[in-house]
Amino acid sequence: MPSAIDHHDDLEYAVQQIVLSPSDNDFFEQLIPTIKDASNDGRGHQLLQFLATYSDNREAEIEKICSTNHQEFTVSVNQMLRVREETVELTSEVLRLNQSIQSSTEKLAEQKKALVEARGVRQNINETNQALTDCLEVLRLANQVHDLLGKKSHYTALRALDELQNVQLREVTQYKIAEMIQMSVPTTKKLIAEAVMTDLNTWLFRIRETSQFLGEVAFYHTEQRRARQKDRIEKFPYLNNFRLNSAVELVFDEDAEFDILDNEDVQVDFTPLLECLHIHDALGQADIFRTDYAATRRQQKELLIPTSISLVDVDISSLSELLEGIAGFAIIEKATMKKAPKLRSNVDVDELWDSMCQIAMTLISKALREVDNAELLLKIKGIVALFIQTVDSWQYPVAILDSFLLTLFEKYADLLKRRFSDDFQEIVSTDDYMPMPINNLDEYDKVVNVSWYTPDKDRGELRFPCVLPFSQMYPLCCIDIRNFLNQFYFFSDDHFQHPRVIDDTLKLSLDELLSEKVCHSLVERLSSQYLGQIVQILINLEHFETACQELEQLLVAARSSGSTGGTIVLNATEGFCSNKKTAEKRIFELVNSKIDDLIETAEYDWMAPTLETEPSNYMQTLTRYLSNIMNSVLLGLPTEIKELIYFDALSHAATKILSLPLSPDVRKVNPNGISALAKDVRYLTDFVDTLGNPILQENLDELQQTVALMQAGNADEYYDVSTRNKKYGRVDAMNGPILLEKYTRTKMEYL
Repeated sequence: MPSAIDHHDDLEYAVQQIVLSPSDNDFFEQLIPTIKDASNDGRGHQLLQFLATYSDNREAEIEKICSTNHQEFTVSVNQMLRVREETVELTSEVLRLNQSIQSSTEKLAEQKKALVEARGVRQNINETNQALTDCLEVLRLANQVHDLLGKKSHYTALRALDELQNVQLREVTQYKIAEMIQMSVPTTKKLIAEAVMTDLNTWLFRIRETSQFLGEVAFYHTEQRRARQKDRIEKFPYLNNFRLNSAVELVFDEDAEFDILDNEDVQVDFTPLLECLHIHDALGQADIFRTDYAATRRQQKELLIPTSISLVDVDISSLSELLEGIAGFAIIEKATMKKAPKLRSNVDVDELWDSMCQIAMTLISKALREVDNAELLLKIKGIVALFIQTVDSWQYPVAILDSFLLTLFEKYADLLKRRFSDDFQEIVSTDDYMPMPINNLDEYDKVVNVSWYTPDKDRGELRFPCVLPFSQMYPLCCIDIRNFLNQFYFFSDDHFQHPRVIDDTLKLSLDELLSEKVCHSLVERLSSQYLGQIVQILINLEHFETACQELEQLLVAARSSGSTGGTIVLNATEGFCSNKKTAEKRIFELVNSKIDDLIETAEYDWMAPTLETEPSNYMQTLTRYLSNIMNSVLLGLPTEIKELIYFDALSHAATKILSLPLSPDVRKVNPNGISALAKDVRYLTDFVDTLGNPILQENLDELQQTVALMQAGNADEYYDVSTRNKKYGRVDAMNGPILLEKYTRTKMEYL
């Protein structure tokens, strides 16, 4: 119900409204609130005054009215009295009501006070309850942080700690517990950092232990890619122009995807590293962590690489382990850089890579000093090449490693040259220098297949046993030459970026071996006094010249596409060709020496008393010697060389025979002596006629004409220029008069 008193000072207006109420109910509805409000405001006395004043005013009005109309006044007085009585009663009732209201108000005030106090207590309880709830939540989060640490959920623990510090603690800052927990936050963060670093160190240790095996798996994967590439090249030869790790090879090999870091053999989980990085980043210690991690990886690099390796073992396991470890380490670095680019930069990784490469090459170079086997060095190259191709697939720079392969190749070429030099030297020194005997067709095929030799007969026409023109050293040297070529090009298999170096070095080395170890050694053996050996050397030289010509073509065909075009000329070709002349001269020397020995045995009696009926023994021996060597020792020589030997031998023999009567010891010659000489010359002429080469007769022209001049004994014919040119044109102008003088002196003595 609305209050009847809108303003505290308007009691008078309120009294008027009460009195003017149209009904009793309205009267009481307005009276009771007015009394209650006045009582509550302490204005009950003022209200009574207003009521009394109102009553007095009404009485005055009544008296005034009564003086005018007594009857009415009396009635009114009576009514007024009744009203007064009622008013008194009403007043008493009001007083009782007021007392009752006051009593109720006091109780209400007490209840309200109790209610206010209860509300305060309840508020305190609610605040306390909320405080306890907030503190319990803080404690729960604090305990949760430690529980997460125990479960190794470090990043989650750090997030929970961050929520605790920045959200929950702000709601309980007025409590001591907030201060205590806030003070423990740095310690907890340190615990989280230490815990995650412990896990990281464990991870780093496992990674270090796994690096070598990871590299081994990577090597195996590279070998598989090599095999697939070779298979593709067999099907599509044009792919031979694209090396491993080229864009074309990678496209063709897309179907054979293989994750080096996650496969059935090895799994590398970077979660501990990434978690550690995130946590240190969240702690604002990212730079410190990067520095510490880089230092740790440098230490691991030092531990990974040994102080020395050995390359003399057959399996060279120490080299494999070294390069596999470096490859695994490098792969981890590249993978780390991709997964956490903020942690590892290209500069950091390349710096470590260059350092490892330099140390590895230093170790290998030092160990190479003990390597003296080309096959072992080829294995070393194969492992290094496999290492290069593996790390190249991870975009590491390999130029320095490719350059190192040049060092390996230089040593490999030197070892090959030394080994084959010894082989050639042994072959040349142990050869029997006899035509090579062949017992059956299998032997023949083997020799022909390995030698540069074009048979003059078909296989079907051969009869065994037979002999081949060259000695055994020629096919043996051909085998070594082919092996030398093959082993040189073995070095370019799989990976070698300097094919021109192989081409150039092979040419120089092969030229040197053939020139110094074969040609020069054969020339040294020309000092032998055995004609058969000299002849065989000449035949071998001719075949080696042919072999060199074939080798020149073979080297052109085998030359790499990057090499300069054009022909290849071996100096050894010219060496074998020129030394054939040396061998021919040596044959001439030996044949002529033998001829000299035989002619020196001639025992002409220039003053013989009788005519000789038979040729001299030396002449028969001489012709027999020439016939024998042509049909035995010189049989394997080409016809033109044999004819040249004949030509030179007959020329030398004629000169030597002619020198016999010209000797100062022979002062006189009689017809019988001249006849004996003429008989020998005729015997020699008949022998030359049997050879069927008219040109050879020209060597005897001077000897024949000189003997004819001596037999004629007519000096006038000789001194007649026209007759001399016709009959004695080949007679030496100095020798003719001397012989005529010796014959004339004898003739005069007879007279």
